[in-house]
Amino acid sequence: MVAHFQKLTPQEYLHWEQQQECRYEYVNGEVFAMTGGTIPHGTIALNLATALKLHLRGSGCRVFNSDIKVGITEKGPFHYPDLSVSCDERDRTAIEFIEHPCLIVEVLSPSTEAYDRGGKFAHYRTIKTLREYVLIDAEQVSVECFRLNQAGKWELTHYLAGDEVELTSITFRCPIALLYEDVPLPSSHDG
Repeated sequence: MVAHFQKLTPQEYLHWEQQQECRYEYVNGEVFAMTGGTIPHGTIALNLATALKLHLRGSGCRVFNSDIKVGITEKGPFHYPDLSVSCDERDRTAIEFIEHPCLIVEVLSPSTEAYDRGGKFAHYRTIKTLREYVLIDAEQVSVECFRLNQAGKWELTHYLAGDEVELTSITFRCPIALLYEDVPLPSSHDG
């Protein structure tokens, strides 16, 4: 949802948002209210965040939840991914937003899926430190990992039920079932 008022500069947005009760993403001077997710959405994000926090403890890398915004540049756009990881020294002292993540994760919802795959991913791809962008489906067991290869191209690895998910940017592996632990999914008769 767009807030209807004059376009804001990046500095005006950062100051204004601190005074708001909810979070807003910022793109091209406009702000967009962030709505709450479903219980499956939140559970998937928490499951992965917990596993990553344990895996990265003592490594110098930090795991950030959906309360932490990522600045594509210091002037925006600014997004709130469901999860991000930064191993970059420059983000260790960040206060308002991080700018150098190596991993960004979005848990898909019907209302945001098209934007997460399109415009938001286009923004994220311009971050020089980003190595992986992960989309997790909250309605079926499906994880898509877009990984930057040595030729500078984004390659897709799709993980399904029974697979082990690998995140090479942080040398992490886990069964896909861990991400969906305690998440009720519609039963599938497709096999």
